[in-house]
Amino acid sequence: MPREFSRIDRIGDQMQRELAQLIQREVKDPRVGMVTVNAVKVSRDLGYADIYVSLLSTEELDAESPEVRESIAVLNKASGFLRGQVGRAMKLRVIPQLRFHFDALQGYSRRMDRLIREAVGDKPAVKQNDENPGDSRKGNQGDPESEA
Repeated sequence: MPREFSRIDRIGDQMQRELAQLIQREVKDPRVGMVTVNAVKVSRDLGYADIYVSLLSTEELDAESPEVRESIAVLNKASGFLRGQVGRAMKLRVIPQLRFHFDALQGYSRRMDRLIREAVGDKPAVKQNDENPGDSRKGNQGDPESEA
């Protein structure tokens, strides 16, 4: 029997959608840049919500880069405003405190993909063999009934 989504999971999903729209439309600070809200984890008592964001950039970013630190600091300063807007949109009695964190998963996955490509090269994962005589897609070449 499949497990239903808990209330905390549903609140986190709704907060993710609301925060993505609010950051895009309402936060006017140019230091924020292009932010993607990747995940929201809400504590069981609705005391805190940890928001994991990533930044769109042409270069590899990590949590220690100045651009990331500045964007996270701006988002954390705007958390009171964002919390109020989320509260109005979601109509919750208790609105969690918002804590923004940089999500390094995208950079990690790009790095792993690059390492795999370096190790394997551009070879296909499965070798295609066009000379297979028993292949039925080639027009019954190996079929004894078609030879008679």
